[in-house]
Amino acid sequence: GVEVGPQPQGVARADILDKMRKIVKHGLDFVQLFNEGKEFPPCIIEVFKIMEKVDYPRNKNGEIIAIIHPKLQDQDWQPLNNGDPLFLTLDGEVIPYQGNCTVYPTFINEAAYYEKKQAFVKTERIKLTAKHLRSSVS
Repeated sequence: GVEVGPQPQGVARADILDKMRKIVKHGLDFVQLFNEGKEFPPCIIEVFKIMEKVDYPRNKNGEIIAIIHPKLQDQDWQPLNNGDPLFLTLDGEVIPYQGNCTVYPTFINEAAYYEKKQAFVKTERIKLTAKHLRSSVS
């Protein structure tokens, strides 16, 4: 499966549809080349590994007491460092990120995740080594 976004539920966006078409085309091109016996050399790829889901700050009754800080909004996949603004309380207090490493938040403030008690997901950027790849069918 391919998930392309962010995109609000029930909304069709031309730019997101175009990205989806491109990634599906690249996937199909890869399958065709692989089936034709093309060898793909080893490479290093950068990926984002999920670390944990982060909830909104809540009071003792489970009610949300802060929103995503404006500087974090729409910054999916961008580095978040210790001390960077994370949440903004309804009283205007900034709650900073407190972490011992840089993380890369994603799914920031997506409506579909409110009911799942998820403000965003923290990811870490890592590098993976892919061995050469070639179809064994000739």
